[in-house]
Amino acid sequence: MASFNRVILLGNLTRDVEIKYTQSGLAVTEVGLAVNDKRKDASGNWVEETTFVDVTLWGRTAEVASEYLSKGSPILVEGRLKLDTWETDGQKRSKLRVVGERMQMVGSRSGSAAPNAAKAREPAAYDESEYSGRSATYDDVAPARGAASPGPAAPPPEDNLPF
Repeated sequence: MASFNRVILLGNLTRDVEIKYTQSGLAVTEVGLAVNDKRKDASGNWVEETTFVDVTLWGRTAEVASEYLSKGSPILVEGRLKLDTWETDGQKRSKLRVVGERMQMVGSRSGSAAPNAAKAREPAAYDESEYSGRSATYDDVAPARGAASPGPAAPPPEDNLPF
């Protein structure tokens, strides 16, 4: 039977982004995302429910998040679910998290925090095998509102060809 593991979340960061680097120099960060849901309860009253999700970002996506995002920043994350399991003091533990493969910043540029470019490189013990190899590109970042898209390329100049 086929399976499908895809998650799309829109929420706000619960803490500032702290970037780390693996021994091979690959950037990684684990961010907390608060996703709000509003629904009516049995008595007809609106109830707001918040779900907190841990998201791991890799490579250039992690670097972009570290440079431009801070606590409270709204982001859209697309990725896949991953179940981590470990044992502590003889008890088995597990935690479900999202491995973010695509991240898009949401909202305006005004009010954003100053870039965090001065953060030091720290080695971390992360498993690079879960990194899909895809990192953020310019296509992953939404253009500013009102910005013109490049449009189609201009046709090549017409030459006087003898045939």
